[in-house]
Amino acid sequence: MSLYLVQHGKSLPEEIDPDRPLSGEGVTAVYHIARKAAEYNIPVSQIIHSGKTRAQQTAEIISAHVKPESGIKKASGLNPNDDVTSIASQVSGSENIMLVGHLPFMERLVSYLITGTIDKTVVKFQNGGIVCLDQEPDKGTWFIKWTLMPEVK
Repeated sequence: MSLYLVQHGKSLPEEIDPDRPLSGEGVTAVYHIARKAAEYNIPVSQIIHSGKTRAQQTAEIISAHVKPESGIKKASGLNPNDDVTSIASQVSGSENIMLVGHLPFMERLVSYLITGTIDKTVVKFQNGGIVCLDQEPDKGTWFIKWTLMPEVK
């Protein structure tokens, strides 16, 4: 089973809206990625987001396309500077869970799961992008299975 990690879509600057909802560009990019995820039949059982408006909106857009059987929910521990070890100890390769959060948290979580430290960057996220991790069945070690990004750079 897989762990899908998503950085929220591009949001408005705090000076324009302190709640920082998705910008028009962010909504468009997340819709694009969500449609692609649905076309690829990505099996998501539940989407968990940080509760911040931009993450919740991203989760809702993706949920409308991939239709997770257990829906979406808000959870603590996914904010930009939260400790990744808490979430890392809760995830396993037994369910197809999608986490929607923020940088630098998402990049640090991938680094921690793959290398055991947050200090080695192993992937760069894009707003609205999905990074799929999976575990080696016999070892329990994590690896990057694929990525789906809004822009190829």
